[in-house]
Amino acid sequence: MAGITVDQIAGAGFGIAGYDFPSDRELHLRAVSELGLSCPLEIVNDAVNGLLAGTSHYVGVNITAGSGVNCRGRARDGREGRITGNGISFGEFGGGGEIVWKGLHMVNYAWIKRITPTALTQIYLDAAGAKDEFDLLEGLANQTYQLSPIIAVKIMEAALAGDDAAGQVLQWAGQELGWLAVSVIRQIEMQDEEVEVVFSGSIFEAGELITEPMSRVILENVSGAKLIRLDGPPVVGSLMLGMQQAGLDPYPLRSKLISDAKKFV
Repeated sequence: MAGITVDQIAGAGFGIAGYDFPSDRELHLRAVSELGLSCPLEIVNDAVNGLLAGTSHYVGVNITAGSGVNCRGRARDGREGRITGNGISFGEFGGGGEIVWKGLHMVNYAWIKRITPTALTQIYLDAAGAKDEFDLLEGLANQTYQLSPIIAVKIMEAALAGDDAAGQVLQWAGQELGWLAVSVIRQIEMQDEEVEVVFSGSIFEAGELITEPMSRVILENVSGAKLIRLDGPPVVGSLMLGMQQAGLDPYPLRSKLISDAKKFV
């Protein structure tokens, strides 16, 4: 789209979903090599995109919540903090997949009469194509029905419409996201300092239903936290990483890069 050739690229950066552990690096570099780049390049986990683009100078924490969840941090001395980024298996919650998982608990609780009826029941029935609650739960237990993280959007809509169970799910998700951020802040030992905490990803479109409980957990544990909604596409972080590989400081241009990138998304 830019009308340039590969040999005109001075540096490249890639924020890659799924690049979670050092053992993943060689495989991802092999995939990137197919582009035929001859310039310096670096690859990072996609959560670093928001950390680069959202903080004032690549110091702080970024919590990302879309279909999954991740959180990465960086101290002034370059030390890094992180979670595994592997969701439910490791007790890291707040992405779409985890919200759908928690929402299913509420559907079951309504069916067994632990809670009052909830709009979530019909949302899950429609999503799975099940004829009733028993059919849904049996099908999920036997893995004949599958649930997509996209159901989280409907849960958010139900919460905004006032459904109590859906609201409880988002409150829970917000608190969990807050604890992930606090954990990474502790790892980089910035809990007693002013620290920028960026949050990015589609889950935050739920607004205060997610951000209020998240912010409360963070500020109760890190009083100097400054919460920042990423104002632009995360890919700006990859662009800034590429500029760093070319020996450029991207931060004087950060605002313009974000502004320009918005024209293409």
